[in-house]
Amino acid sequence: MDAAAANIINNARVALQRREGEQARRLLAELADSDMPWLLLAQACNLDGDVAAEESALNRQLALEPRNLPALILSGELKARAGDDRAANAFFQAALNQAAATPNLSAALHAMLERARQFVDQVRVKFEQHLMEGLNQAGLTRDGRVGSAVDMLLGRKQLYLQQPSSFYFPGLPQRQFYERDEFSWLAEVEQAVPEMQAELRTILAEGQDFAPYVESSSERPRAANPLINDPSWGAYYFWRNGKIVPENATRCPVTIKALEHAPMPLIDERSPVALWSLLKPGTHIQPHHGMLNTRLICHIPLIVPKDCAIRVGNETRAWREGEALIFDDSFEHEAWNKSGDTRVILLFEIWRPEISLEERAALTKIFETINDYQGVPEDAG
Repeated sequence: MDAAAANIINNARVALQRREGEQARRLLAELADSDMPWLLLAQACNLDGDVAAEESALNRQLALEPRNLPALILSGELKARAGDDRAANAFFQAALNQAAATPNLSAALHAMLERARQFVDQVRVKFEQHLMEGLNQAGLTRDGRVGSAVDMLLGRKQLYLQQPSSFYFPGLPQRQFYERDEFSWLAEVEQAVPEMQAELRTILAEGQDFAPYVESSSERPRAANPLINDPSWGAYYFWRNGKIVPENATRCPVTIKALEHAPMPLIDERSPVALWSLLKPGTHIQPHHGMLNTRLICHIPLIVPKDCAIRVGNETRAWREGEALIFDDSFEHEAWNKSGDTRVILLFEIWRPEISLEERAALTKIFETINDYQGVPEDAG
């Protein structure tokens, strides 16, 4: 750019400061396209009331720099003035995304971005009202999968997918929770809850802490889990790594009998796994993923104070005494006890119902063959 072009641009800026859009445009018209400050021209066209020319100038700037923050924001403002909320929202959201990855933004840009953020929030509310009015008129609700899809569309829920830490089996449905009535055998387990609670109370009356659910091992690096070796998250095993725990099983025959109804995997050195899982007051199990997506985890709540819940993916459920919760622990999940009392559930794993008998046999062979390669890492929940 030569000195003459630089002088024209400086004079155009002065004209804009005096809000003389027409004068600024006349000055800039003397420039070649290669020297044109398209953002400056867009601002001049805006002051001059020429929407088409303003949009054209902004488009030229974005063609050169697709993520130019001022151009994105000004394009959003132009679309908002025209009443095109969807287009305005797209430009503003692109600007906000770019700003999040851009350090050291100027104060002027912060003010512009705040206006963009407020617009995006307002559009989200308006869109939700519009969408819900349409659904209500059609007699539809936000229950079930339709409701979850709507919540994710509106940004009320995050999308989570299976992410097992060790082994992924493809083609399984991405379901966070399963419902009790999907498992015919479950009623037999739930019927035994009062007697299982009696067995539990007998053990708890002894006052002995359960073993920590997550324990360190000299054979493995220490897990990055704040509850490692902490009995605040305790375990009283009936089956552990495929082997029955004779002392505990003998003391709790009703619990052992109830577990016979469940289709637990039989995998040498791995399964069955069944235990009482204890969570002391104020304990929070941090978000984590299970090792496999070939199983489901069953919880039979035995002692459940208020303010206890589990989140699996984007859904949170509270335990109800005697009513099973079944979920896929390969989704990110966490649990907490915010009450002043201890929570205890019977926890065990079952085969996923979508996996055929032939596939179960093949998976059992795969896992047992893995075991033969110098052992198997223990699942730490």
